[in-house]
Amino acid sequence: MNSMNRCTRCILPETFPGIRFNKEGVCNFCLEFKGTDHLEDKMTEYKCRFMKLIDKYKGKSDYDALMCYSGGKDSTYTGIILKNEYKLDILAVTFDNGFISEQALRNIRTVVENLGIDHIIVRPRFDILKRIFRESGNGNLFPSKTIERASVICTSCMGLIKYHALRMAIEKNIPFVAYGWSPGQAPITSSIMKNNPQMTKMMQESIYKPLHTIVGDAINPYFLEEEHFSGSHPFPHTIHPLAFLGYDEEKIYETIHEYGWKAPKDTDANSTNCLLNSYANIVHKEQFHFHPYSLELANLVREGYLDRELAIERIDKIEAPETVALVRRRLGIE
Repeated sequence: MNSMNRCTRCILPETFPGIRFNKEGVCNFCLEFKGTDHLEDKMTEYKCRFMKLIDKYKGKSDYDALMCYSGGKDSTYTGIILKNEYKLDILAVTFDNGFISEQALRNIRTVVENLGIDHIIVRPRFDILKRIFRESGNGNLFPSKTIERASVICTSCMGLIKYHALRMAIEKNIPFVAYGWSPGQAPITSSIMKNNPQMTKMMQESIYKPLHTIVGDAINPYFLEEEHFSGSHPFPHTIHPLAFLGYDEEKIYETIHEYGWKAPKDTDANSTNCLLNSYANIVHKEQFHFHPYSLELANLVREGYLDRELAIERIDKIEAPETVALVRRRLGIE
């Protein structure tokens, strides 16, 4: 895809849903952006909100935060910040989808040990995951807006992670569920969200129903059940603090290397932990004609966190054929 097909300010392509360009080639998403001064004001606001929540909830339970720990660079850095700068007691939870890079698994073991936090690995039956991922590669299962932010395969995987983490936090009375999402993955206005039973139940249905159609009741342990919606334990806050703490990849790599983290060599240009992502990217591009990381990287460029040329390089880099072939074999796809 050449430069004439992209926004001249960010990197969004002409194939991205709902995009429009002015005569200078600037997209409507860039034109609607309120600027870095507004962003910095919101970051200050949400950081203050987070500090108030810490004052309110810290030390009230066995753990202050359940950290969804993928082993990637951003979740590693987020865990380090929450433990060292905010002094939170963390339970790290890794959802093993069957495609975590071996180096990422080594990183997980090394970092949780060096950081001194408790850690649980959740490993669902692979035959269940295999059926879900295969079907997710055949077309969109979820509301149409989801394809703007992630591949269908990633949305399926993240749905299982999200609601299982929320279930664990409710059962263990943990006040925060934390994610290492970059500022490009989710807007700052969602960086601190108080979950409530009614909204959560409605949102869960949009993920649960399609996946239940594929594998039936086998997925029930990974979602909230009626007892969670009507129980006595309060629902936690969901946080992704990199949105209001700033995002500096050089600083992130420098920090996580101090804890023994090493970059995997078998993942794609936009992942530092998951092999499945390479296959998911290819399927998404074939079906929807834009890269599933387009919006995230465009947001990072727009907000000043990432050089535009580097973002284009990441979007254009071809996924390693050997990794894609491995995933296809493991999923039983000819």
